[in-house]
Parts: sequence; structure tokens; C-alpha cells
Amino acid sequence: MITQTAGAPASTGTGPVRRLGPGLLLTLAVAVVATAAGTAVPVVGAPVLAILLGAAVRALGGHRGWWSRVRPGAAFAGKRILQAAVVVFGLGLSLGAVAKVGLTSLPVMLGTLTVCLLGAWLFGRALRVPNELRALIGSGTGICGASAIGAVSPVIAATEATTAYAVSTIFVFNVAAALLFPPLGHLLGLSDQGFGLWAGTAVNDTSSVVAAGYTFSQAAGDHAVVVKLVRSLMIVPVVIGISALWRRRSTVTPVSADSSAPSHPAASHDGPRGRAARKPARARLVRLVPVFLWLFLVAAAANTIGLVPAGAHHALGVLATFLVAVALAGVGTGIGVADFRRAGPKPLLLGGILWVLVAATSLGIQAVTGLG
Repeated sequence: MITQTAGAPASTGTGPVRRLGPGLLLTLAVAVVATAAGTAVPVVGAPVLAILLGAAVRALGGHRGWWSRVRPGAAFAGKRILQAAVVVFGLGLSLGAVAKVGLTSLPVMLGTLTVCLLGAWLFGRALRVPNELRALIGSGTGICGASAIGAVSPVIAATEATTAYAVSTIFVFNVAAALLFPPLGHLLGLSDQGFGLWAGTAVNDTSSVVAAGYTFSQAAGDHAVVVKLVRSLMIVPVVIGISALWRRRSTVTPVSADSSAPSHPAASHDGPRGRAARKPARARLVRLVPVFLWLFLVAAAANTIGLVPAGAHHALGVLATFLVAVALAGVGTGIGVADFRRAGPKPLLLGGILWVLVAATSLGIQAVTGLG
């Protein structure tokens, strides 16, 4: 809740500028420094440097009074500007290329997702991690990090504390992936396509996929982004499956009698009210796919039919890469020691096991199928 101090001027009219401006200016400045440093030290790259510099700014200024004015804009950059960067990337791709990458990477996507969900069930039970937390960590690791957790949480009626716990756990391994995957990829001798497929299927969150991919190479980053966006579509069948599983489990527990409840199961599905109830459910299903993913496909379609001049592709690529640095600077400002402490030992251990399983499975399937 935002309160206004007595006598303070109202923030209407220029509210968005005043609220987001300081943080956006900060992330812009950090991105400029990270881009310059990344050009000088390409082995590290601007994306990782932007995260590290953002975290350093948080460590130095997070306890100061002005930080509350900076954080809203930085958080906006970490989410919305990253999504805008992905859409700009789409302007340089064709729908044919997106479809080809999606189809060729499907065996790795399905394999890693299956291993992750089974691992969450087996190792989660062994570690005695609660069912809800197990489901959230499994879906977050297997699909798209915090976005998947946000989609699954209402389906299983997870508490805010459980959701925050899961997001914190995933967040730890997002940071680790952004830092460790590029040098490991070079050590393993992966090609640009192989690393892009590995990062796109084994890194949790879009921001970390982007950071790892473009730190490795431009081509690897382009491939990783497409793989990750196609992988994000897996959220739809997974949420449907988890919803069915939880509904089935809930029918086993006795329910208190209610005179207003329908006397026949069909009564809740038949008639105008039942049809009306199904419409919001279908709408929620559509909303499971993030809006920026639809915009990415529209951008790729625009390029496919020739609406984007070929001469603009290089400039658009440079713009998108810089927007990534701005966004990841915002992500970095959200990194605090409390996030690592909040995860706790058992969920953190489960997240680590799943992370290693998914990474190893992705490399293993690539080696067997020759997709890398």
C-alpha cells in the first residue's frame, strides 16, 4: 500500500514519469557502463556485467532513503523492457525459422520437462518438501521460472509465502546459470546452436537465458531466445495437467454438505450458467501465454512478409542487445542477500538437484540426437 505524507503534492498527471523515471535512468546508466565494459571484455559480456553492476548498486544503495524512488523503475525495466527487447528480436526473425527451431528442439524440451517434473516428485518426496512447493519449483525449473510459478500458484491455491519461497529458490539458480553457463559452454566446446539449445532448455528464467546466450555469442543468444519462447508454451499443458491432478486429489477429501450445491454433477456444467463459467476458464487459458510472446510472433510475421527492411536488421539487433542490458541492470537491482536466505536448505537443495538434472538431460539428448 502506498501512503502519501501530509502536505506532499499529489503525484497525479506525471505519476508514471515521477514513479518510473529515476529507476529507468539508473538502469540506462548501468547499461551504458556494462555495454562499454562488455565490449572491452567480451568473454564476460554486457548482459552478465549489467546484472552484476545492478546488484552492486543494490548492495551500495539498497539501504538508503532514495532507493524506494529507484526501485519501481528498475523493476519495470527488469520485466517490461526485457519483454520489449524480445519483441525487437522478433523483427529480425521469420516465422519459418521460429517453427524450425521449435520443432528441432522439441525432443530436448519434452525430455528435460519430463525429467524435471518426475525429479520434483521423487526428490521432493525424499526431501519432504511440501506438495505445493514441490509443484512450483518443478514447474519453474522445467518451463519458465517465475512466470510458470505465477501461473501454477492460483491453480494449486498456493499461499503467498510458498510462492515467494519458490521464486526465491528459482532466482538463486537463475543467477548461477547466467554466470556459469557461458564458460561451461566454451569448456565443453559447444557450438553456437548447441549452446543456444542448452541455455534455452536448461536455464529457468528468460532474463538468465538472454544473459547466458548473448554472453556466449550473438548467434547463440538468438537461438536461445527462440528456444526459450517456444519452451514457454509448455506452460499451457503443464498448468492444465496440474489443475486436473489437484482437482482429482481434492475430490478424495470429504466436502461439507451445502444446501446450495447442485444435487447432480451435471448440474454444474449444463445450462447458461455452466456455459458462462466455462468462458472465463477459456480466457484464463489464453492468458497463460504471455502477451509479449504473441507480440514476438507478430513481429516475426511482419519480418516474414517483408514489412521490416533488410537494412534495418543490424540496427534492430544492436537496439535489442542494448535493451537487454538495460533490463538485466534492473534484474540486478532486485538481487539481495535476503533472497538467498529466504530459499532455505531443502527447497534450495531440490532446486539445485532439478537444475543439474535438466542441464545434464539437455546435453545428453543433444549428444544422442545430434541436435547440437
